[in-house]
Amino acid sequence: MKTEFKEIQTVTKLITSLIITLLILVIMMGTTVSILYIKPTFFSDLIKNKANSAIVNKIEKSVLFWKAPEANNIPATPAGDEIRYGRELIIHTAEYLGPKGKVLSISNGMNCQNCHLEAGTKVFGNNYSAVASTYPKFRARSGSEETIEKRVNDCFERSLNGKPLAENSKEMKAIVAYIHWLGNEVPKGEVPKGAGLVELSYLDRAADPIKGKILYEAKCTVCHGTDGQGIMNKDGNAWTYPPLWGKNSYNDGAGLFRLSRFAGYIKANMPLGATHETPLLTDEEAWDIAAYVNDMDRPKMDISKDWPDISKKPIDHPFGPFADGFNEKEHKFGPYQSIMSKRKEVLGKK
Repeated sequence: MKTEFKEIQTVTKLITSLIITLLILVIMMGTTVSILYIKPTFFSDLIKNKANSAIVNKIEKSVLFWKAPEANNIPATPAGDEIRYGRELIIHTAEYLGPKGKVLSISNGMNCQNCHLEAGTKVFGNNYSAVASTYPKFRARSGSEETIEKRVNDCFERSLNGKPLAENSKEMKAIVAYIHWLGNEVPKGEVPKGAGLVELSYLDRAADPIKGKILYEAKCTVCHGTDGQGIMNKDGNAWTYPPLWGKNSYNDGAGLFRLSRFAGYIKANMPLGATHETPLLTDEEAWDIAAYVNDMDRPKMDISKDWPDISKKPIDHPFGPFADGFNEKEHKFGPYQSIMSKRKEVLGKK
């Protein structure tokens, strides 16, 4: 009996040891597996009753956000050289393509990464994670199917208030190669968590430029100045902190001129040091600052061909005509609940 009891104890200890080892491995996965893109259904398929597993919940939270590949992993090949050049163009756009550009002078002096943070790699920093996986695609703004090249040129013409790149140019090919490299691990047709911008809930009031001005002066002037004109680098050929309005900023055809887009951008990234996990502003503050900035003068663009189907205009697109009966000010600042209700009633859409 004693021998059998000792054998049982030994087996029990062995099983306990194995369970502890497995738990340690699972916890370690939570700090390492985030380098991979994992489909959201992975853990739900693995453990159906995940609500009772704190460990799995912790891991799931840490791995769902897209993680950009490291720049030092770009291959040392001719194809890698093209990718590196594309990354360089995103970071230092003005040096190559700005008013004093050494290749072309086709943009306003801002860099692509002034809007697409950290060379288009920051989670909820307007990153490029889903571009390669979702393009070409139909876009209601143009009413046509668009390629990555068309999308890049949209940024040059709108956010950089400039001229388009030739689609067969060395620079366009390099930018597209870099975007493809960034999204290489994202399955075709999928949008990883953390792509693009944070989507904020609508306020129950209109966004307020007057409140936004007070907040801007308290929280934004260190980088962007009281006049909103940013801070130029020491060489005087690009902005370290970009202008938010005026002749050198994005024009009124840019995506960030929509309040919901700019408010989401602000919430997860501003002031300097903010992230989507550790924001430094409330939702209301982000909406009001966005309202103030986008109420200031900026370059105009011919947008007469945008949104050929006006019923598909976003709720915060600020230029008419509209199919819902609300005016431009209401579409620009809100409140949006009444517009949403009318759209559901008349147009059957949100």
